[in-house]
Amino acid sequence: MLLAIDVGNTNIVFAICEGDEIRWRWRISTDGQRTADEYAVWLHQLMALEGVERTHISAAIIATVVPPTLFNLQRLCRKYFNVEPMVVAMGSLDLGVKVAVPNPAEVGADRLVNTVAAHHAYPGNLIVIDFGTATTFDVVAAEGAYCGGVIAPGINLSMEALYQAAAKLPRIAVEPPADGLGVIGRGTVHAMQSGVFWGYVGLIEGLVQRIKAEMSEPVTVIATGGLATLFNRHTSTIDVVDGDLTISGLIRIHAINEKKNE
Repeated sequence: MLLAIDVGNTNIVFAICEGDEIRWRWRISTDGQRTADEYAVWLHQLMALEGVERTHISAAIIATVVPPTLFNLQRLCRKYFNVEPMVVAMGSLDLGVKVAVPNPAEVGADRLVNTVAAHHAYPGNLIVIDFGTATTFDVVAAEGAYCGGVIAPGINLSMEALYQAAAKLPRIAVEPPADGLGVIGRGTVHAMQSGVFWGYVGLIEGLVQRIKAEMSEPVTVIATGGLATLFNRHTSTIDVVDGDLTISGLIRIHAINEKKNE
């Protein structure tokens, strides 16, 4: 079985995969100071609840956008699973796609992994929207090339900044105003919900429209990340929601490079 580790700015996802199937997954907050031993205690307890033994893990792959986490995650794989993990970084592995930007090393590992998964699973030109700490819009050409994209503040980050900077504004949940309430706020919370939620829908729709205008070709819009399903219910801009996109990309990259190493 493959241990796939996806490190984001807010959370780390650990997934145990068999072939193309994601069998189990668990999430923990990202902390660059967490040791390999701490990861091991937490992960082994969760694995034990599912009846998974350490010896069932025969390979590992890591993608991280938080460099301080890498050393201890590599140590986790070596010490507790006796495997040498693949690490997704530009130039270190065969991704199966081109990176058609002036400085490929600048592209985050998560965006590369999403590109690999999206191109493998969906035909044609693609826009991949990943709702994370930042919301990224990545353009993938039909022939399999990462062509660049857009990085915007994530909605939770925007909400937290508003709460922290404005003394009288409360912290609110990510949701549209209640049914029957329009965009015009009739109170502080209603006004904030409209501004944050519908403002973010406007950001999504506006950026996708502008990207499509630059591409001048038919495009499929794929969304992933924790809030993808919520926003998909309130805009027709998104064509497909794929919550497994990043882990699927890690599985794909591992398979490509394992085959080369045989």
